[in-house]
Amino acid sequence: MDSIGLIREFLKDRLGVEPETVVSEAQLAELGVDSLMMLELMFEFEDRFGIKLSNDLKSPRTVGEMVALMDGLRTDQS
Repeated sequence: MDSIGLIREFLKDRLGVEPETVVSEAQLAELGVDSLMMLELMFEFEDRFGIKLSNDLKSPRTVGEMVALMDGLRTDQS
């Protein structure tokens, strides 16, 4: 699964957000992602891709920023 797919699945399962609304420019807060939900999403990412995230990561504000962060970390771990 790719990063955008993981985000779409997570938001659909947890918040009922329709996958077609999860696009690059969408603000995570507007989709219902608060700070706790962001942590859960990051933990899901770690579990799915076997990557340990740094505690000092800047919190993304948009879906596109989240995808870029995830993809960058996955590339770094390869």
